[in-house]
Amino acid sequence: MSAASVPQPRATRADETAAASGGRRSLAAALLLGAVGAAVVLLASGQTWAQGTVAVGGGTVPLDAAGGDVTGVPTALAVVGLAALVAVFAVRRAGRYVVSLLLTLSGAGAAVAAYLGASDSAALDEKAATTTGDAAARVEALTHTAWPYVTAAGALLILLAGLLALRHGRTWPAMSGRYERDGGPRPRKSGRAAGPADPDRPEDLWKALDRGEDPTRDA
Repeated sequence: MSAASVPQPRATRADETAAASGGRRSLAAALLLGAVGAAVVLLASGQTWAQGTVAVGGGTVPLDAAGGDVTGVPTALAVVGLAALVAVFAVRRAGRYVVSLLLTLSGAGAAVAAYLGASDSAALDEKAATTTGDAAARVEALTHTAWPYVTAAGALLILLAGLLALRHGRTWPAMSGRYERDGGPRPRKSGRAAGPADPDRPEDLWKALDRGEDPTRDA
């Protein structure tokens, strides 16, 4: 047997360990980025995005619009992103890829919506019309704050979490399958053999059901 054909178990174990370590790091990074990004989007969307004034009588009335007044898309997509981040662990294979893609698109969509909202005046124009009672009224001295860009930055964090899930999600753990029943009894652990379930003891009935046994078979 040539040296090239000799198996290398140590190298294989080292590769597996390195892959598992990389998977844990990418998982932790995705969770952190997704959670922080969603929190930033939700917080920043509630802040004032635009300010201005409208002429009423002989004076002016100050107006302001929060992110939710300008567009509700970033908030909605941040919630979708959070749900997708959690759902990544509940699905496997193709389902995990689809959820990871949804997470990525949620971040991208929220970022685009926030960026477009940074120069929007429709919300304040509507408030100007309501304040003056004139549908043709428009906001004056329009200014925008930095909050739309903060929202977009938070959305980009969600996008990065989605990209990590697309790249490394296949190496991440899924929800435990120990609750999935295949219809057959579970193998008993070594040690003291379990006796028949006592119908007068509910805890025995539950233990028997947990082992996959029929507690009524001896009744």
